[in-house]
Amino acid sequence: MLTYLIRRLFAVAVMLVVVMLAVFGIFFLIPEWTGLDPATMFAGKQTDAQALEGIRQKLGLDDPILVQLFDFFRGILVGRDYSSAGDSYHCEAPCFGYSFKTEQAVWPILADRLPVTMGLAAGAVIIWLIIGLSAGVVSALRRGSFWDRAAMSMALSGVSLPIYFTGLLSLAIFSYGLGLVSNEYTPMEESFSLWFSGMILPWVTLAFLFGAMYARLTRATMLEVMGEDYIRTARAKGVREPVVIRKHAMRSTMTPIITLLGVDLGALMGGAILTETTFSLPGLGQAVLKAIGEKDLPLILGVTLITASAVVIANLIVDLLYGVIDPRVRLA
Repeated sequence: MLTYLIRRLFAVAVMLVVVMLAVFGIFFLIPEWTGLDPATMFAGKQTDAQALEGIRQKLGLDDPILVQLFDFFRGILVGRDYSSAGDSYHCEAPCFGYSFKTEQAVWPILADRLPVTMGLAAGAVIIWLIIGLSAGVVSALRRGSFWDRAAMSMALSGVSLPIYFTGLLSLAIFSYGLGLVSNEYTPMEESFSLWFSGMILPWVTLAFLFGAMYARLTRATMLEVMGEDYIRTARAKGVREPVVIRKHAMRSTMTPIITLLGVDLGALMGGAILTETTFSLPGLGQAVLKAIGEKDLPLILGVTLITASAVVIANLIVDLLYGVIDPRVRLA
């Protein structure tokens, strides 16, 4: 298991380097591909040539490409120094540069919004795993029953309905109509109860989409596994049905579920953008949406790098879970 872990950690380190190279390449190649000058995007179109040249020096755009690449990696790992008009200032690691619009360091802006998105994602993942797996298992064990048909109908609705529709509908019914939950976001450090109340509808809305897919996948996989020879053998030996389901069937069912989870954690940003916009949550989704509209390139690239790193780390966790669930992975 230790060798397997070391191999996976090395692969993750290589992948993170590739991600940073890709992000840097986007920043460097955008002016050539689109004709957009980062210095002009930083200062505005009405800036004179002398001011633009000063901004290029400030951002390091006049340096050779290898120097820019070294500064980019150094900024992320240990921070970097900027100089402008004789003044110098230090950008703390991880340094993604300075926002073109606010001229503030990108990382503090994202760090303020990151807990909101992480809280939204963590709560939604917990809900959709619990509800999706439970509904799928019960539907498979009671195939053809009323519960099976009702659960799969709800799952089909969850897959079909877009997030902004279910979000607005839940707001209209449970917040504006019945007044059961809050529709305003309150930071956790101010009031945990208000924060929890304000996050219930975003959690359920985001979990409804993903939980529906997990319910359908769990049901299909569970039906296939329950027909395997080793399940019949376990029953023939007199193993109790709860043990057969928990120890044998569920363990095999979890492999495709974990695979899908690794993919969905990467796709979660798309759902988070829609959910945060619907419920006015001050997370990364709203930040990147605003940055795209304002062409705030450093902020976009900062969110891209954070999201890509989260996907890589999530897939590392998935790979480690493979080794826990399936011993054949460790042996291989």
